[in-house]
Amino acid sequence: MDLTSGSSKIQKGFQIRFHLAVFTMPRNVEIKARVNNVKELHKRAAELSSSEGSVLEQEDTFYNSPQGRLKLRVIKDTKEELIYYERPDEDGPKCSDYVKIECTNGFLSGDMNKLLSRCLGQRGHVSKTRTLYLVGQTRVHVDSVDNLGDFMELEVVLNDDQTLEEGEKIARDLQQKLGISENDLCSEAYMDMILKK
Repeated sequence: MDLTSGSSKIQKGFQIRFHLAVFTMPRNVEIKARVNNVKELHKRAAELSSSEGSVLEQEDTFYNSPQGRLKLRVIKDTKEELIYYERPDEDGPKCSDYVKIECTNGFLSGDMNKLLSRCLGQRGHVSKTRTLYLVGQTRVHVDSVDNLGDFMELEVVLNDDQTLEEGEKIARDLQQKLGISENDLCSEAYMDMILKK
């Protein structure tokens, strides 16, 4: 038996599965705000993106992570995502670094959810309907969050050679074009808002 050959085959198989399942996302600059006139926001976002947007039904389960935030997102009829991210809680543009694992066969919401729930414990759940608009390198989210109301998120996906300042400038420009005032900006994640209610 050729142990070297067998070891090589096992290693190759693992590398293929890892490559398909896990990837590191670029840095994002993000802005979150409450929305007072969601109809007007949809109109402006549609004009800027030249599209009607994509509607996504999302269920997020948060776990008790020792640092950052860890959540399992189920996007109805699409896919599941396990996301770990670190982001400061402050108003205005902020940098978010995260790692995401995607799956389409139910493994994450099944066995992985059981493992994480037993190991870390669940922090809570967030249910929302998200309309996604793409404006250049920015993801514009218009969210209707159960038990919270209407919100907007901007995620400027930075290129490797872009600075945070460049991302902030893009985010601020879009914030103005979408009619979002400084008074409406939020610093907290949806999960934190729900736990405070």
